[in-house]
Amino acid sequence: MTPLIIGGVEIAPGETKKIQLEMPPLYTATRMSIPVHVQRGKRSGPVMFVSAAIHGDELNGIEIISRLLKSKSLANLRGTLIAVPMVNVYGVLNQSRYMPDRRDLNRSFPGSKKGSLAGIIADLFLQEIVSKCDVGIDLHTGAIHRSNLPQIRGNLDNAQTLAMAEAFGVPVLLNSNLRDGSLRQSAADLGVNILLYEAGEALRYDELSIRAGVKGIVNVMRSLGMLAARRTKIDTIQRFVARQSGWVRAQESGLVNHIAQLGDHVLKGAPLATISDPYGTPLTTVLSPTEGVVIGKQNIPLAQEGEAMYHIAYFHAPDSVAEHVELLQDNLTPVPPTFDET
Repeated sequence: MTPLIIGGVEIAPGETKKIQLEMPPLYTATRMSIPVHVQRGKRSGPVMFVSAAIHGDELNGIEIISRLLKSKSLANLRGTLIAVPMVNVYGVLNQSRYMPDRRDLNRSFPGSKKGSLAGIIADLFLQEIVSKCDVGIDLHTGAIHRSNLPQIRGNLDNAQTLAMAEAFGVPVLLNSNLRDGSLRQSAADLGVNILLYEAGEALRYDELSIRAGVKGIVNVMRSLGMLAARRTKIDTIQRFVARQSGWVRAQESGLVNHIAQLGDHVLKGAPLATISDPYGTPLTTVLSPTEGVVIGKQNIPLAQEGEAMYHIAYFHAPDSVAEHVELLQDNLTPVPPTFDET
């Protein structure tokens, strides 16, 4: 197996190590570092990274990685898993999406050792982690006060990325073009295919999103031969690829009563929400401009004119997508314990 060195630390086959990638310190001279957990199997296989909190307020991914590392499935790992539970450590400390220099880390790749603070961290992560991997999964949530339905985004025109996306196991797959300055773009330039998992809301843990994330990563690792294939029940969740999506915006400023929810199948012209003034006088009804499935929505009952309220993905069979979203929710919802009342 090829030697693996991260942050000057060599990880041999069969070893598990926790590494701290040193970052620029705080004003207080407090030392900062990116935590990295590396687990190498004794047998050769793909090298995969899983990263979270590139946006510092997107916390679901931290818990997903925590649970993943506790999974018994990793005992017979082939290849290497590199888990980075928080990339933007500064943002996590400040409960902020952004870096201290107000830059978006996921728009700062590939970065530079002598660039801005965001550029320095982007370069560090790209050189020490991404460049040493074959594939990766980057974990995200919606923004503050916005929730995303569990979904996979990626360049689905790439055969390996599509296969990984289908293996993940959520019904909604959104084809997403590579964006300049993003981790996905820089990784693609290095020949590293990445899935982006979007689920839940910033600064909140969402149990369904976390469960779907852990299960999905394990599914991808099985599909790559990193973990043994399961011999259990057949997967009943179908995958549906959306090539387009769009945001529905508020036509008036006011107080919102939401009607449509995440995962809903909405018809063209269907009411999504109503907006009223502070006295309760109706101002407008927000209507769906086309048929589709709600994959993202605003959560707070306040809207400014022009504000994005609902994210709708367009499918050939949106009613089927909604059915399989419900099936996913049913499969991941824990069954309450039963008690013998006799």
